[in-house]
Amino acid sequence: MLSQARATGRTEDAEAAQKLEAACVRFEKKLSDLDLTRTIAMQMAPQIRLVQGNEMLMVEKIQTILTNTIPLWKSQMVLALGMANNEEALRAQTAVTDMTNELLRKNAEKLKQSTVAVARESERGIVDIETLRATNDNLIQTFDEVMKIQAEGRAKRAEAEVEMRKMEAELKERLLAARG
Repeated sequence: MLSQARATGRTEDAEAAQKLEAACVRFEKKLSDLDLTRTIAMQMAPQIRLVQGNEMLMVEKIQTILTNTIPLWKSQMVLALGMANNEEALRAQTAVTDMTNELLRKNAEKLKQSTVAVARESERGIVDIETLRATNDNLIQTFDEVMKIQAEGRAKRAEAEVEMRKMEAELKERLLAARG
C-alpha cells in the first residue's frame, strides 16, 4: 500500500497507507492488552489457591476441635459420675477417704492440665502469622511486578508513538517533496 502511494503520489493513497498503519498500531496495542489480561488471569490462580488453602486449614482445625472436644466431654461426664460415686463412698467408708482424696487431687490436676491445654490450643490462631506474612509479601510482589510490567508497556507504547510520529513526519515530508 505504501509503495503504491509513493508510486502514485496521490494524497488519497498516502492517507489510505496511513490508515492501514494506524490500524496495525491499534492491533498491536490490542495484542499487548491481551497479553496483559492473560498475565493478570494467570496471577489469579495462585491467589485462588491461597484462599482454598486457608479454607482447608479452617476445616482441618474445626475437625481437630471436634475430634478432641467430644472425647473430652465424654471423659468429663465419666469423671463427674466417678466423683459422685466417690462422694457416696466417702460417706460410707472412712478408710477409703485418703485414697479418694488423692484420686480427686489427681483428677483435678489432670482437669487443670487438660483445660489449660485446651485453652492454649483454642487461643492459638488458625493460621500462623508467618503464613499470613508470606502470603501478603507474595501478593505485594505480584502487584509490584504487574505495575512494573504496565509501566514498561506504557513506555514502549510511548516510544512507539514517538517513532510513529517521526515516520509520519518523514512520510509527509516525502509526499510534499514528491509534489514539488
